[in-house]
Amino acid sequence: MKKIFSIILALLMLLGSVACSSGDQNETGTEIEKEEGFAPRLDQSTVCAISVVGSYSNFEALEAAFDRFNEFYPNVEMSYTKIDGSYNDMIATVLNGNDSPNIFFSSRSMIGNPAYDEVFAHMENLADASLGLDLDCIRPGLLNRDSQGRVLMVPIFSTSYGMLINNDLFEKEGLKVPSTLQELLDVCASFREKGYESPMMGYSAKSNGSLMNTVAYPVFAGTLAKNPEKVALANQCDPAAGEYMRPALETLSQLLDKGCIDLEKCAEIGDNYTAVILRFFEGDVPMMICTGDTVSGTGKRESQSEAFTAHPFSYSFAPIPTTDKGGYFLDSTSIQFSVNNSCDNLDMTNEFMRFLISKTELNQMASVKRLITPSKDLSFDKVYAPVSAVSSDLIVSPTALGIEDTLFAQIRIASYKVGNGEMTIDEAVALYGSLE
Repeated sequence: MKKIFSIILALLMLLGSVACSSGDQNETGTEIEKEEGFAPRLDQSTVCAISVVGSYSNFEALEAAFDRFNEFYPNVEMSYTKIDGSYNDMIATVLNGNDSPNIFFSSRSMIGNPAYDEVFAHMENLADASLGLDLDCIRPGLLNRDSQGRVLMVPIFSTSYGMLINNDLFEKEGLKVPSTLQELLDVCASFREKGYESPMMGYSAKSNGSLMNTVAYPVFAGTLAKNPEKVALANQCDPAAGEYMRPALETLSQLLDKGCIDLEKCAEIGDNYTAVILRFFEGDVPMMICTGDTVSGTGKRESQSEAFTAHPFSYSFAPIPTTDKGGYFLDSTSIQFSVNNSCDNLDMTNEFMRFLISKTELNQMASVKRLITPSKDLSFDKVYAPVSAVSSDLIVSPTALGIEDTLFAQIRIASYKVGNGEMTIDEAVALYGSLE
């Protein structure tokens, strides 16, 4: 009996051990679903080269992914190169050249523009089931499918519009981070009373990427999301669509008129990336208007700022609260990859893309680059924690909505001219479609 009891006890312990090792557990003891690991499909001794070209000066996150891929295919030489000159102007020439790349950066702004017809002719359909890409791990609103159902570009990073928040400064002044437009106006007034000349700052020198557009574009997109039947009208630059731009311009004007933003102070910021970050790191700016692409550079520049090094502080990124419910999270693509359908070693190129397009790899890439992951996991860097709390009715996907670059250009120009006093709101609304 003792022997039988010992055998039963051993079996129970073994079963318990297997059960415990079947998956990770969170702090509450609930088992976490684990993603299946990558399984190579090709000969792992294959010798070949895969090249990626883009507009980034350096791409450490991708190079780290190369190293992980080489654990499966050690003889595949991986490389990344920045194209000299204007990327959008050069990419067609590069794709038609002798050293045509395997993978290249692509963007939503190329869609519908005849200037990129040659580029689209080189794009492989990444929705082809035989390639095995896990497109289901990507948020649907970020995936663009053409009229034939093809996916010619896949998002590697996503981004949004909003503001960097100096959390320590809010705590120091006894103020609460605003979650509605009225709270934003009130907190800006409080900061001004405490001696902060421009509670909100940002880059204001050029219409492309200026703080005006960063404030206005999400509101315009949010207004169109409530009137999706008008998107085509706006894309076609029909003047009748100008009225749907009005709420965005009124919100921008309200922030300027109420003294939330001092454009003279903002004009001292030299560019929309490094200069914005370093100015924010001075520690006296409560809210810095920018995009997630700017936020991506904060990690590296903490050590470059003497002020931040001497007095580090907690910061986060959130949508600008421009409604009585909060701010719009524009779920937008940042960088997308396309595969050159006429490249050498196409099979191995597709194998790398199958490796890359997974929850694990996309999250890891986003973590290194400090951009928002395009996966459904939404495992944000702590800097993006406020974004994960945005209610679903304030999440707008420009890709799913069908917004084209023609529409984007009009709100960008209108907001810049209205913000700088070059044009009234009524004039901008009336001139929608012909602003330049």
